[in-house]
Amino acid sequence: MSASLYDLFRSRFPSDLDAPFIETAEGRSYSYRDLDLLSGRFARLLADLGVVKDDRVAVRVDKSPEAIMLYIACLRAGAIYLPLNTAYGPAEVGYFLNDAEPRVVVTRPEDAAWTREIMAASGDGHVLTLDDAGGGDLIERTGDRDPDFATVAAAADDIAAILYTSGTTGRSKGAMLSHGNLAANALTLHRAWGFVSGDVLLHVLPIFHTHGLFVATHCVLLNGGTMIFHDRFDTDRTIDDLPRATVLMGVPTHYARLLANPRLDARACANMRLFISGSAPLRSETFESFRARTGHVILERYGMTEAGMITANPLAGPRLAGAVGPPLSGVEARVVNEHGTPLPSGETGVLEIRGPNVFKGYWRMPEKTREEFRDDGFFITGDLARIDAAGYVWIVGRAKDLVISGGFNVYPKEIEICIDALPGVVESAVIGLAHPDFGEAVTAVVVRAPGADGPDEAEIIARLKARLANFKVPKRVFFADELPRNAMGKVQKAALREAHAGTFGGGS
Repeated sequence: MSASLYDLFRSRFPSDLDAPFIETAEGRSYSYRDLDLLSGRFARLLADLGVVKDDRVAVRVDKSPEAIMLYIACLRAGAIYLPLNTAYGPAEVGYFLNDAEPRVVVTRPEDAAWTREIMAASGDGHVLTLDDAGGGDLIERTGDRDPDFATVAAAADDIAAILYTSGTTGRSKGAMLSHGNLAANALTLHRAWGFVSGDVLLHVLPIFHTHGLFVATHCVLLNGGTMIFHDRFDTDRTIDDLPRATVLMGVPTHYARLLANPRLDARACANMRLFISGSAPLRSETFESFRARTGHVILERYGMTEAGMITANPLAGPRLAGAVGPPLSGVEARVVNEHGTPLPSGETGVLEIRGPNVFKGYWRMPEKTREEFRDDGFFITGDLARIDAAGYVWIVGRAKDLVISGGFNVYPKEIEICIDALPGVVESAVIGLAHPDFGEAVTAVVVRAPGADGPDEAEIIARLKARLANFKVPKRVFFADELPRNAMGKVQKAALREAHAGTFGGGS
């Protein structure tokens, strides 16, 4: 029996295929019948272009319903879907295409020329175009091809998608996610978040990333439900559509921007059942302010490219500010020291996980894959965390962001919480910079509220000295209009370290 993820989705389609699947902010509507027919035609085109089981199809396009249909078509055709961020330039795209060797690349019309040059230099392959309005030669070449496409059978361990890690340091790695990985995670989330008939998801996320492509879209497909599809996040449009939706998945920046809009209140959220946050840490201030303004408690969860969602605050039960909740059903989590020895409850170490959602390894990197897994199958996340007595996971930061100053371990999150609580501070990021005496010096980059006169560097340091051990207090505090972030809202600390390298004369 096939374990194709598409077969799972198809089994959950509503009995009335004319039921709405996607409604766009511009007024376009796509039914489950449209999904079935268009994805079938796309799959037929891919097969006619020579795509066979396990061939890669790279997709670097703007968000559109047709892009979702193309993803589903790849599942049906047995191809491996490779989503790429449209922010990537030719050099980055060249790396991904040379590494993955896709049979087909679908890109934006304006980028077709240089994409074809890359493909021509690397070998055989087809380049098609798709724009955000549903036009392009992908559509033209699909035409009226027969939509009655027999789904290619897949085993649970067959690869459904490759998602490249951000690659902020070193060579970017392609995480291989199987049909079984994605199905297990989707089914767990659908249950954990209580999806029921009539739920409508407000989709404001990009679709080149786990959060928007898998978490949000898969929950809707398993529910046979509807999503209101925004091409990008906009606070006014989001608030306009909240009365028609029941679930919103966003990143912390979305919630902060919603709170900055005076139109957000309990009345605007009256029809909403659930607000979910992920992809970056949610500030406690945002959590509390959202509850006070709307009456809704944001459900924060934690995941990563290599495993989808790993933990989540409970649907029914305490949702704690700063915590990402217990492990999801079927997922095991532990915290270990530098030797890989499990630590007692409450102690900080590296988080390791095991479960059916955990990926199969890195594309064409068997040695790197072996390095990231323990002999007992636990994956080393690289995140620093502690697990409290109630089983809730608290993420402290990335292991690579740990600052070791004068032989002491300094966890940036602890210091950021203290700085963020100061009047006049919007947010902060704490990094380590090379220092001739301490090895690394704790350094803070702070964003102040618009128009705020303070606090200045001396005041921040003085206030922290009253609350923290001296080795944790920043040696320097810099100010910025905003912190550098990637598309999912994660602060790019590598960019901050690069920007301030040499501050203490210790090199980069």
